[in-house]
Amino acid sequence: MSGPVRFDAVPAGTGAVHGASEPLPRRSGLRLRLHLALIGLDAACVVCAFFLALMMFPEPGQLHWFSTASAVLPVYLGAAFLGGAYSVQVLQDHALGVKRALHAFCLATAAVIFVAFYFKASNQFSRVTFAAGFVDGVLLLAIARSGFLRRVDRLLGGNPYSVVLIAEAGCARPTGSFSRVLDGASFGAGEDHPEMYDRLARGVAHADRIVVACSPANRLKWVGMLQGLNVRAEIATPELDAMGTLSLARCGDTPTLVVARGPLGFSNRVIKRALDIAVAATALLVCLPLMLVVAIAVALDSPGGVFFVQTRIGHGNRQFRMLKFRTMRVEARDARGDRLTTRDDDRVSRVGRLLRRTSIDELPQLLNVLIGDMSIVGPRPHAVGARAADKLYWEVDSRYWHRHAAKPGLTGLAQVRGYRGSTEAEQDLTNRLHADLEYLNDWSIWRDLHIILLTFGVLTHRNAF
Repeated sequence: MSGPVRFDAVPAGTGAVHGASEPLPRRSGLRLRLHLALIGLDAACVVCAFFLALMMFPEPGQLHWFSTASAVLPVYLGAAFLGGAYSVQVLQDHALGVKRALHAFCLATAAVIFVAFYFKASNQFSRVTFAAGFVDGVLLLAIARSGFLRRVDRLLGGNPYSVVLIAEAGCARPTGSFSRVLDGASFGAGEDHPEMYDRLARGVAHADRIVVACSPANRLKWVGMLQGLNVRAEIATPELDAMGTLSLARCGDTPTLVVARGPLGFSNRVIKRALDIAVAATALLVCLPLMLVVAIAVALDSPGGVFFVQTRIGHGNRQFRMLKFRTMRVEARDARGDRLTTRDDDRVSRVGRLLRRTSIDELPQLLNVLIGDMSIVGPRPHAVGARAADKLYWEVDSRYWHRHAAKPGLTGLAQVRGYRGSTEAEQDLTNRLHADLEYLNDWSIWRDLHIILLTFGVLTHRNAF
């Protein structure tokens, strides 16, 4: 999201909440209503456009107006979905919402004309009615969208986005109302520890935007804390007001510096989640016989449970419980991951060694994907106590926390490039981190598909032990 963005109309409630533990109410329901309302509005405009065209220019013997609308509508909805006509940006920039809808409508009508011409069916369409329907569609979409987007809050019964203010003592607070105000001291800005990041993630859970009012000396520390939350986050910088807004966002009358992009757009999130569910469900069905055999082998090989459950750092720096087939003897397992597995590790069981070498021990994470804790493609989740050259990962590079802006993945760009296995040197972690940040900056669904295909070539690897 780029350019000046205003979030002035937010829910009331500006009283400070010190160390709030209750999560904010989810506003996903309001956002779903917003998207469904926009889709319904657009569909009505397209259908009405061709109906009005037929009323104005009736021509017997031509295809019924509903057939024409039925051909244009699905193409329009697909183009609008992929073109960002239902994204967050259209709420702040009404003109952009109209522009993207009209662009999708032009593409849809052009596509239908091309297909009709290619299959030699163009003589069944009334050119006059089609042209009139196009003009009517442009007018109806422009008028209806503009009116709807200007009245989103009133039409939906509330603002579909939650805004949280984190304020340090003695710092000027931005004007405006907020869903919640938190005391910055309760999070210990700059304290590099998983528990602190987890506490912050839970304090701002379900927020759509975070604004931090802090002292200049603490700004860089807050930047490091915010960039892995996968939430649009900003630092209030009132002293920049004299310079103008430039490309900054604003909170009320106070300029803010955008320090995190926030999540993928709605359409991209839907596409990525659909890919996750499709791949994970299919893989579970295909691999179920193999997983049953592995479960029996693990149980017979050494005493203990079939699965190994470990706390990992996940999406938005929140910790989650990750599943694997148990590959170590129960008495030798390491719950925090303080000791990474090495080649010829005496803790690994006989069956476990084969599972690790072939990556079969990772198959239970397909359940994590279906639950929503993980994605098929993303940065691999690390154990809380994982180290590189006797340093915790975030001590090697402070950008480590930024990689958690995306859901952790069953596979990732770092893995297909061969960066896996033990992190004996700091460079081992740095290589993975660079690949993870590159993935975040250049994400596309086509890259996810490419990484999935490349993963089949690295299921067995010399560093898999």
